[in-house]
Amino acid sequence: MKKVKIGQTDLEVGRINFGGNVFGWTLNQEQSFEILDAFVAGGFNFIDTADMYSYWVEGKGGGQSETIIGNWMKSRGNRDKIVLATKVGGETGLHPIDTSKAHILKTVDESLKRLQTDHIDLYYTHFDDEKTPVEETLSAYDEIIKAGKVRYVAASNLSPARLTASIELAEKEGLPRYQALQPHYNLVERAKYELEYAPLAAKYNLTVFPYWSLASGFLSGKYRSIEDLGKSKRGGASKKYLNEKGLGVLNALDAVAAKHEAALTSVALAWLLAQPNIGAPIVSATSTEQLQALFAATELVLDDQDLAQLNEASK
Repeated sequence: MKKVKIGQTDLEVGRINFGGNVFGWTLNQEQSFEILDAFVAGGFNFIDTADMYSYWVEGKGGGQSETIIGNWMKSRGNRDKIVLATKVGGETGLHPIDTSKAHILKTVDESLKRLQTDHIDLYYTHFDDEKTPVEETLSAYDEIIKAGKVRYVAASNLSPARLTASIELAEKEGLPRYQALQPHYNLVERAKYELEYAPLAAKYNLTVFPYWSLASGFLSGKYRSIEDLGKSKRGGASKKYLNEKGLGVLNALDAVAAKHEAALTSVALAWLLAQPNIGAPIVSATSTEQLQALFAATELVLDDQDLAQLNEASK
């Protein structure tokens, strides 16, 4: 199993990052355990969640995903084999976006309790309130890293300016430095990341873990018409891609997938894995069959013609 090193850390992860937003939402605890067991049985070790998951489910205030993962690690006794990422700062329905020191110090303990562990491997600033000084946020991280609660920190959904300011201040003042970046990036959402964030990832040696890697399932090919959107709870999120560009990307994926006798999902992820600085796309699955297509992406090598065809369709 090929693994990649995260930034300037000693963390090594497989090239698929399982997204835990489905735990407590589209999967109950028993189903979540089955998927997690299959994920690690496939040789993978990187699990991503957040304190806010799954607050959007009616009657839930967040923390369900962390709780399920914590219960699973305890029942399997495998915490030492998992690289665990969670996040702070997002809106949970109980509080707004908040990256203040007081909020971070309080929330990290709540996450640790739900996860039933004494440390988090990678702790993300999930969203940036843009009013808390970056020094305050980084000083909170400094405190919890020194306390052994967190090993390394990373960033998601920060503006390019705030991301740059955070890294430069960390390097100047000896504060914890972001080691990874979690942006919105996939074959139908390229421009913002490639223009604004890819240069920063290269400059600061940030390992990139894209979220919505399959565009909410659109790049799996199962949503090709308005009627198809009712196939799952997440189908509505693909409506915006049902246009000339989106369908053109699916046509290109169809062609490349047929050439390699692969699933569209595998091809879409293999394209991401071929991009500079990409460590492991964040993806979810609700069945072991879906997991196999994710795993296959790490073995699929796209040639220059494949990449050019996908790049042209998605530009």
